Amino acid sequence: MKQSLLALFMVFCISTVGCGKSDGTSVTPTKPSGKETPSSKRPGSIGIIGDTANVVKPVNGGMVLMGGGTDVEAAFRWMMARSGGGDVVILRASGTDAYNAFVNALGTVNSVETLLINSRELANDDGVAYIIRNAEMVFIAGGDQSDYMKYWKGTKTEQALNYLLNDKKAPVGGTSAGCAILGGFYYSGETGGLTSAQALANPYHTNVTLYNNDFLKAPYLQNVITDQHYLTRDREGRSLVFLGRINKDFSVQAKCIAVDERTAVCIDKDGKAQVLGDYSATRAYSYAYFINPDATKQPEQFEANQKVIWNNNGKAVSVYEIAASVHGSGSFNVATFKASEASGGKWYSWWIDNGVLNKKDQ
Repeated sequence: MKQSLLALFMVFCISTVGCGKSDGTSVTPTKPSGKETPSSKRPGSIGIIGDTANVVKPVNGGMVLMGGGTDVEAAFRWMMARSGGGDVVILRASGTDAYNAFVNALGTVNSVETLLINSRELANDDGVAYIIRNAEMVFIAGGDQSDYMKYWKGTKTEQALNYLLNDKKAPVGGTSAGCAILGGFYYSGETGGLTSAQALANPYHTNVTLYNNDFLKAPYLQNVITDQHYLTRDREGRSLVFLGRINKDFSVQAKCIAVDERTAVCIDKDGKAQVLGDYSATRAYSYAYFINPDATKQPEQFEANQKVIWNNNGKAVSVYEIAASVHGSGSFNVATFKASEASGGKWYSWWIDNGVLNKKDQ
């Protein structure tokens, strides 16, 4: 009797939608609402809000370099406007899906989903690559950029991101560690953190770990290294050391885009950048810096275990500073780094004397 009842139950399940298809696929709701539970068909997903069905929307390219700390809502809206209201994907190697609700509340999009890609197996999964390639906007969260390098470099995740950046031309951004990997040159942090004091005292410190264009290929950033948490963590000195090392090690006169916390550099499809942030009367200004060394002004002393000297009569490196605002401040052409095309900010000269960074107005 029990066997007969079991057989009848199995026949009933196979003949109904509610028990799933015999091939293992599941029925996708046409218009789900609220937070959906990730399924085996969405590898790496730790949460999604909105429609799980893919949509195709026209996109307008652009990049956001965010400096960490409090997220800049205006920069997310800037990206969302360029996404056409399509599918937004948050990428990370640690953490939660907290960005889903945050981003979803800022505007109307088809969906917001977080992928936790914390292994090379996941990074090489065709399903993960499919979700990324079909996104209309991707944002790379903070964390540890050495994890992104370790898990994603040389995988289908890397290929999908480069497809978005260069072929589909969808908006892509990142904060803190997510910003660090968007430069063609990048600091990995794989052996530990690095302070300005350490770098200026020894430009060949063990933790100066730099890589040259072997990961993401963001437009206009192949000759650029980024830095984050800039003023908050006193990183001006180390970014100059990064530029000096890139010149010494790779024979490239690279540039640097450095972003403080609560600040975002938004770069449009033509390479024109503006600086957004949450400045108000009750908060201090936040800034972004565009650092442009001169090939004719090389460091006077740049050797292992010796304090850096990069003086050139107090004019070693030209730096353009733009204060952030809610609606976007200043303009800088990242495609050319020409001084004549910068506006709304202020030029400085930076130099290093015996391991000490100095600044003055130009």
